[in-house]
Amino acid sequence: MTTKIDSIIEDFELLDNWDDRYRYLIELGRTLPPFPEEERSDRTKVQGCASQVWLVSDVSRGEDGPRLAFVGDSDAHIVRGLIAILLALYSGRAARDIVATDPAGVFERIGLKDHLTPQRSNGLRSMVERIRADARRTLAETAQGA
Repeated sequence: MTTKIDSIIEDFELLDNWDDRYRYLIELGRTLPPFPEEERSDRTKVQGCASQVWLVSDVSRGEDGPRLAFVGDSDAHIVRGLIAILLALYSGRAARDIVATDPAGVFERIGLKDHLTPQRSNGLRSMVERIRADARRTLAETAQGA
């Protein structure tokens, strides 16, 4: 997964202005796989986002413990792009790595921190917290089953 997030960071760094970066962010959102209609529910909705955002995690077992894969969607183009970045950063990783990974450095490197509205920044934090909460819950469930 690191290669994909590194590639996204490099692409952002090649773009000189924020109009191009926003277009790239929207294009990233278009690469998300189709989100299952039956998963659009209150159970999968991310609270704290101004836009509609849904995230679903799937747990598998790996040599390094449980791993989580995520799918997500939003009704807003830029938010879909943010989801694509988060999935590149977190999806397919070990739960303990997800909990330990702070995305602040990634968002700072691509300049998102300074170019998102306060509402979108809050929504982004809510999405990150949801992903990390799913990983923490998975680790707790795994520890209980051991």
